[in-house]
Amino acid sequence: MAWGQGELFAKASKQEIQRTKFLLDKYTDMVSLMRDFEQFEQDMQQITIEGEAARRIDQTDLHADKTANATILIEKQRWVYKRYQFYTNQLRRACALIKENETKQAIDYRYIQGYSHKETLLFFRHGLSSSTIRRRLLEGTESMANTLKLMGFFEQDNAEF
Repeated sequence: MAWGQGELFAKASKQEIQRTKFLLDKYTDMVSLMRDFEQFEQDMQQITIEGEAARRIDQTDLHADKTANATILIEKQRWVYKRYQFYTNQLRRACALIKENETKQAIDYRYIQGYSHKETLLFFRHGLSSSTIRRRLLEGTESMANTLKLMGFFEQDNAEF
C-alpha cells in the first residue's frame, strides 16, 4: 500500500503483514544459520572448494570450472548471510518499538526466542486467555509490519528481489 496524501503513518498491507509473519516464523532459523556461518565460514569455504558441490552449479554443464563455481557458491553463502543479518536486525528493531508491553512480550517469547505456540500460551497463563494471547500476537505482527513499512523495509526488500 502506498503512502496516502497527508498521511504520517502508513498502514501495512495484508501482503506486508503476511511477509512480516513469514519472516517472524523463520527468525530462529535465520539466527541459527547465521551463527553456523560465522562459526564455520572457513570450513564451509574449504568444503566448497574441495567438494563436489562446486563441480557443476547447473546440471546441464558438461564441463565446469570448479574454482569459479566454488567462488560463486561462496559469494552466494555470504549474500544469504547478509540478507539474514538485515532481516533479523530489522525484525528486532520493529519488535523493540511495539508499545504494548504484553504484546511485545508475546512476540518476543513466540518468535524471537522461538518457543512454540503452546509454550507461549503456557508462559502467559497468569490470567490471559488463549484468544487474548493470539490477539496479542496478531496485534504485534501488525505493529511490526507497520513499523517496517515506515522504515522502508518492504521497498528495500522488494528492490532486492
